[in-house]
Amino acid sequence: MKIILTGSLGNISQPLAHILVQKGHNISIISSKAENQDEIEKLGAKAVIGSVEDAIFLTNAFTGADAVYCMIPRANYFDPNLDLDAFTRNIGNNYAEAISKSGVKRVVFLSSIGAHLKQNSGIIQRYNEIEGVLNQLSDVAITYMRPTSFYYNLLAYIPAIKNQGFISANYGGEELIPWVSPNDIASAIAEELTTPLDGKKVRYVASEEVNGNETARILGEAIGKPDLKWKLISDEEVLNGLIFVGMQPKIAAGLVEMYAGLYNGLLGEDYYRNRPAEMGKVKLADYAKEFASIYNQK
Repeated sequence: MKIILTGSLGNISQPLAHILVQKGHNISIISSKAENQDEIEKLGAKAVIGSVEDAIFLTNAFTGADAVYCMIPRANYFDPNLDLDAFTRNIGNNYAEAISKSGVKRVVFLSSIGAHLKQNSGIIQRYNEIEGVLNQLSDVAITYMRPTSFYYNLLAYIPAIKNQGFISANYGGEELIPWVSPNDIASAIAEELTTPLDGKKVRYVASEEVNGNETARILGEAIGKPDLKWKLISDEEVLNGLIFVGMQPKIAAGLVEMYAGLYNGLLGEDYYRNRPAEMGKVKLADYAKEFASIYNQK
């Protein structure tokens, strides 16, 4: 199959490309950075240099493909000029236009847990909107991949662990957190891209469900702090902390609302109704080794 991947050499797209190349597929990777071309080619893929913010470029890139993987690139939450809603909406609309005009028939879109919500989901609310836009496309099969909380988001707590000696958040504690590894997401996406489908479907992917306190214990053991605690704090405290370190206030508020939804169950209500039949292979104890390596370098 000829498959186009967005996401450049990111945490999901790189292992995804490796899986698909190993299976003998013809893979092209879209990247906005020309300097990534050599590394992309070392994976056995073709580099297609351009921006997902350019609908004409995307249409040309998708034309002739058997399947495409679409994702929204990460944005700089500390950029005071970033309009995150407009950024996300624009790229989602570009994907819809490119899919329609290119005639591609099989698509996997990286959405998110909580994308079933039209409101009260914070910064991921736009994924509900994008799914709605893509649902209007006819004669194309689409899988909406909805991963849970990424393991690597835990890296953001390294400064607090070093400076305060604990993890603090407005979610977790005794409440379960469904964690996921990018490698497990990549494996699921590879399955979807190469499996025929009629219509549209949602697929959740998770690696392990662990509460906040147990998460802290597992990470603590890996970094030599077996007594590491997970401290529940208020929404206001989290918001003030994010703004203090320079995050754009509107985005900070959106993050706080998203995590509050995870804690009160709103974000995960559809996930728990449709949780994966099998969890991924990478468990938190496995990821904790990577976490410890990064922790010790900082």
